[in-house]
Amino acid sequence: MSPFKLRDLFQRWRRPQRSPHPGMGAVLYAGGVSFRVWAPNADAVFVAGDFNGWNFSRHRLAADGNGYWSTAVPKAAAGQRYKFRILNGQQELFRVDPYAREVTNSVGDSVVFDPAFDWNDDDFRTPPWNEMTIYELHVGTFHRKAPDRPGTFDMAIEKLDYLANLGINTVLVMPPMEFAGDRSWGYNPAHPFAIESTYGGPAGFQRFVKAAHQKGIAVLVDVVYNHFGPSDLSLWQFDGWSENNMGGIYFYQDWRANTPWGDTRPDYGRPEVRQYIRDHALMWLHDYRCDGLRFDATAYIRNAKGADNPADDIAEGWDLLRWINTEIEDRQPWKITIAEDLRGNGIVTTGVALGGLGFDAQWDAVFVHPVRAAVIGQVDGERNVAAVANAIGHRYGESAFDRVIYTESHDEVANGQSRVPSEIWPDNPASWWAKKRSTLGAAIVFTSPGIPMIFQGQEFLEDGWFDDGQPLDWGKLERFSGIFHLYEALFKLRRNWGNNTAGLRGHNVHVYHIDLEQKALAFTRWDQGGPGDSVVVVLNFTAEPLSDYWIGLPAGGTWKVRFNSDWNGFDPEFGNSFTADVGAVDEEQDGLPARGCLNAVGPYTAVILSQDA
Repeated sequence: MSPFKLRDLFQRWRRPQRSPHPGMGAVLYAGGVSFRVWAPNADAVFVAGDFNGWNFSRHRLAADGNGYWSTAVPKAAAGQRYKFRILNGQQELFRVDPYAREVTNSVGDSVVFDPAFDWNDDDFRTPPWNEMTIYELHVGTFHRKAPDRPGTFDMAIEKLDYLANLGINTVLVMPPMEFAGDRSWGYNPAHPFAIESTYGGPAGFQRFVKAAHQKGIAVLVDVVYNHFGPSDLSLWQFDGWSENNMGGIYFYQDWRANTPWGDTRPDYGRPEVRQYIRDHALMWLHDYRCDGLRFDATAYIRNAKGADNPADDIAEGWDLLRWINTEIEDRQPWKITIAEDLRGNGIVTTGVALGGLGFDAQWDAVFVHPVRAAVIGQVDGERNVAAVANAIGHRYGESAFDRVIYTESHDEVANGQSRVPSEIWPDNPASWWAKKRSTLGAAIVFTSPGIPMIFQGQEFLEDGWFDDGQPLDWGKLERFSGIFHLYEALFKLRRNWGNNTAGLRGHNVHVYHIDLEQKALAFTRWDQGGPGDSVVVVLNFTAEPLSDYWIGLPAGGTWKVRFNSDWNGFDPEFGNSFTADVGAVDEEQDGLPARGCLNAVGPYTAVILSQDA
């Protein structure tokens, strides 16, 4: 071989090969893998892995400009492990790819992932907001085969028929991003683009989404952008640069870094970090075909202290949320974005064009706190039915479905709080009192305007508090099968499966009967109104039954009992207070044109009435 050819080969070996693909992270192409990373303060970047015998000097990345580095590695393949080596002055850093879709574990290596998957012509569409029913689940505790190992996506698939039969059409998966260790709530994402390896990684999640869609169930994912980490965080001082000993290029370097979860707030002002978060959000909707996102703690994205004080606002955080919501609306408007803001601020669900953040819905603290207080409190005479009336009628804008309503979520059943039955009677959560008042709360959730949500196991009276190491006790499903059927009935009434409660999917509500003395409420829901549509809900908040109780009704004629939470078919301890169909007479009461008498409304009971179409 001539010396010129030897010199040419040597120069080709020394000269980094530019990536033929602009995508970030590890991108497969015909014959190899391209690698691209953002490290603006690096002097040099190398990639090593299974494809080169972990030689950290062989494959050097070329500078693409603006802090980006890339190279192509022929014959690299899916499933191979890799890492970046970054040189910055005297610093030598070994980093997991920030865009890695898969890692061996939170302190391990990146893995080249092939996103190709047989979606079987999946054309699933997210349910309309007014038909949506949400079940929040934590993959690690939802369904386990071994008590000492977290659950997986494949194990969760085994329960999809159960959820569909219950009446669920949407599941909200608590954050499945790779976190430190094997057990976590998920709100400490160590590698945001990677899916938790103990749950089954990205391939397991693909199978879960496909199976859910085949059962008619939408999948929402909980995403965390108010902070990253704080532990096992390869993003921290990623390329060796930082100021004030803060987190480096992915994080704020000043007071804006501070959150309740460490100095780990992303720098929403850096274009590359904004792009990183935007790419992450759209990944779930496009690559994994998820049907929506729930954004954790958005108050801490738009405000440094998580409050509504403009002095602490982070303008770049507002802009980032608007950008992501606008992109989703433009690309896939049938998919939902939900904010956990919990500040009761309508700006969150106001359209971007009107100066809002553009979320489709938000978790409603105005609902959950007064309703929980009304069913958990120990003294009947102190139950604030006026506050419950306000919670039922509350809305943020014109849509009744711009809020998610619930009595239990992962936050409400931990952090010093417990499941509703345990809050009612900590030492006896299976008591008559706990069953009656917790199911009264559930009835309020399913009949009020909004998107109803329950937390895993709520439907079979799970008690205690949420613990990421404690799996659901599925034995309670048999012990409290009647409670399960009560929830099943509520789900199906909410979705109008009997074609006689269409009003529960309508925007309209009128809380017209507030009995402060006997602690009772009555309200009506309707869409177009009339038989088969208008629904009347009567609630008794005391241990004393209501007898021969007169209320106003929207029209004369027969109002049939569709649901009575005191039915002893739901639990043998329930009193089965007889509530006959109501014959309404054309006499005005409560501002409505007709009135009728309920012969009995049991203690801590909800009764749902409607007319045949």
